[in-house]
Amino acid sequence: MKSSAKKVELASVDDLFSTEESRADAQRERVMEIPLSELHPFQNHPFKVKDDEAMMETADSIRQYGVLVPAIARPDPNGGYELVAGHRRHRASELAEKETMPVIVRDLDDDAATIIMVDSNLQRESLLPSERAFAYKMKLDAMKHQGARTDLTSAQVGPKLTAAEKIAENSPDSKSQIKRFIRLTELVPELMDMVDEKKIAFNPAYELSFLKKEEQVDLLDAMDSEQATPSLSQAQRLKKFSQEGHLSIDVMRAIMSEEKKSELDKVTLTSDTLRKYFPKSYTPQRMQETIIKLLEAWQRKRQRDQER
Repeated sequence: MKSSAKKVELASVDDLFSTEESRADAQRERVMEIPLSELHPFQNHPFKVKDDEAMMETADSIRQYGVLVPAIARPDPNGGYELVAGHRRHRASELAEKETMPVIVRDLDDDAATIIMVDSNLQRESLLPSERAFAYKMKLDAMKHQGARTDLTSAQVGPKLTAAEKIAENSPDSKSQIKRFIRLTELVPELMDMVDEKKIAFNPAYELSFLKKEEQVDLLDAMDSEQATPSLSQAQRLKKFSQEGHLSIDVMRAIMSEEKKSELDKVTLTSDTLRKYFPKSYTPQRMQETIIKLLEAWQRKRQRDQER
């Protein structure tokens, strides 16, 4: 009697293992050498890539050892790849006259790519306030799109964390400081540049961010005409006048023309003023020591005169 069962062909052990290996290999991330010309910067990348001393040192290292940590990129629908992490390495590779660099290519949506891009840069110590501010804002928006809770004004409810708390878990700043940095993105570019250049301190800048955009532009004019930048107290008063609807250019100029306490307590003698009283060979340190000795002698003379 003939068997009605169909003949079943079993795969060999080698075939089974090679199939599993190929599947795992297909899922494994690969490091690819990609031409620098095919790598494009991330859209609205908030971190500045400068040809400064640190960049030149990185370029020298890459020239000697190559790029040790691969960049991360995602396919660009318009061709090539969009850099997610590795913008400084890309620029340093250009300066080192390399043609390619090692890159891990991942399929990432906009939100996932944004979060990776921000997190890969936030740990740097030399970040400017503007870089940190816009990076936190981009990450906050990405988390919002992903469905994270973003009500920054309400208290934490149950085990859920606010978006700022989630960001703070992987950043060097606290929840409240993150919110203050994000607030700086409301500054007009000229004021933000002054914060980066340390012409305006962080706390006054935070208060100024509550001024309307047109008020901030007028403030730039008032600061220029009075040759002064606002202290924290002045910035708080400017904010108060703005919220009450009474902030005019005249009010700004009146506030900016005030002498700050720190300036009232300060005596400034320029080098040009002092130089004519000292030999050219005197260093600033020796000049200072001589001035102190003369002042001490003058004080002793005054005390003797008062005792007579």
